[in-house]
Amino acid sequence: MSTPNILLVMTDQHRADLTAAEGYPLDTMPYLDELAASGTRFRRGYTTAPACVPARTSLVTGRFPSAHRVRQNSAVPEVLRGEDLLDVLRDAGYGLHFAGKTHVYRNSEDDYDSFSGPYWHVQAPDRTDEEERFSAWLRSIDHGPTSEPTPFPLHVQYPYRIVSDMIASLEARDRSKPFFSWVSLPEPHNPYQAPDPYFSLFPEADLPDRACGPEAAVAKGGAWRWLRELVEEKRPGYDDGWRRYRASYCGMLRLIDDQLRRLTSYLEEDGALQDTIVVFISDHGDYVGEYGLQRKGAGMPELLMRIPFMITGPGVVAGDNRDDFVSLADIFPTLCEAVGKPIPYGVQGRSLWPTLTGETYPAAEFDSIYAERGYGGLPYDSEERPELHFPYDGEVYDELNSVTQSGMSRMLRHDRWKLVYHVTGDVELYDLEADPMELTNLAAEPAAAQVRAELVERLLRWSTRVVDDLPVAAYTPKRAPHNWHAT
Repeated sequence: MSTPNILLVMTDQHRADLTAAEGYPLDTMPYLDELAASGTRFRRGYTTAPACVPARTSLVTGRFPSAHRVRQNSAVPEVLRGEDLLDVLRDAGYGLHFAGKTHVYRNSEDDYDSFSGPYWHVQAPDRTDEEERFSAWLRSIDHGPTSEPTPFPLHVQYPYRIVSDMIASLEARDRSKPFFSWVSLPEPHNPYQAPDPYFSLFPEADLPDRACGPEAAVAKGGAWRWLRELVEEKRPGYDDGWRRYRASYCGMLRLIDDQLRRLTSYLEEDGALQDTIVVFISDHGDYVGEYGLQRKGAGMPELLMRIPFMITGPGVVAGDNRDDFVSLADIFPTLCEAVGKPIPYGVQGRSLWPTLTGETYPAAEFDSIYAERGYGGLPYDSEERPELHFPYDGEVYDELNSVTQSGMSRMLRHDRWKLVYHVTGDVELYDLEADPMELTNLAAEPAAAQVRAELVERLLRWSTRVVDDLPVAAYTPKRAPHNWHAT
């Protein structure tokens, strides 16, 4: 196979289960489902952390947050790394192109051959008066959700503009080089808004009921209860509009879907698509009204941890992978092998390339996955009100803050089970087949003692595995093929 092009499309705060192929009653992303069916869709794809910057840093470095040291959104420049994805691809002769939201240390035109951004959620590189007015309107709705269609046309929406920017960059590219195209969409992250027809595409009356409401956050306690009560205090009755919020979110998914189709249609017309590996992922999920919550912040529920995760293109076999647990940290080593480059020291993710190309592989390598949450210290209690980076008074809030991100938690997924181990020694254990919303903690149940012990041992193995190999000094680490530890 000749050196492939790479198209990496990344969404922000994109819950994995709201498409028809995932069993959702509404057909929100028909093109993504079609594209995924042409390659490999990983049903058990997970983020490394339920926050933007830690997760995106894991994507670029192939390292978990405790190793790359970026454990909160405000720590962008603190990254500790070896060679990263851009280093490897540039060394392999790729032209590097970026358009969209950065929110990672690779965040300027110095890092790429073409750079369009950064597009933030309420601010962008506005080039026209209409675009400036749109960004001002986004700021005025304070992250939504809106009760009416967006009073601006599709062509000023950030996904449309980002795709347009990338098409222009690819049209002007050096065609003697393969390209790496990173399209980073700020949506469906708040503010939750969409113009018609997307705003009205999924009527509130057609939405299925949610699994649980505010009572679930209160019952779970801790940061869950604190966040629910804080937002209710700031925006009384905000949860009453959860159906409108979810309807807008679904409309935003279709808007993204149409722009993904537009981008790949350009590549097909250009003659490049057949030689392009397409990766579609997100950094983390969104509650989308479950637990009476919007956005993210508290805990490590599946709604935040599991992400859309599909890869297609030359050499990739078609398959619906429902068994293997994979991670955002696995993308970098996978692309290393796809372009014939060694996986650098310090990378902790595992290459998925043999699983994508139909080779045999040990099932034990992918029978569990691990993730992290928290910036350190001890978790604040639900009654505490420490100083925040926004005032307690008024409507403004940030769900990622000193309370919801306090402490340190580690998650282990295996089979039907989820284990979350906290720095305090508290443990959560859930049977996701019987309890998909994680409402019944089985950690103290005698009948679950053996399962708990087995999962703790697996978590210990992962915690040992992600101890950092860097810096490389006098001794030469023994490298496992594909970064696999199982045989």
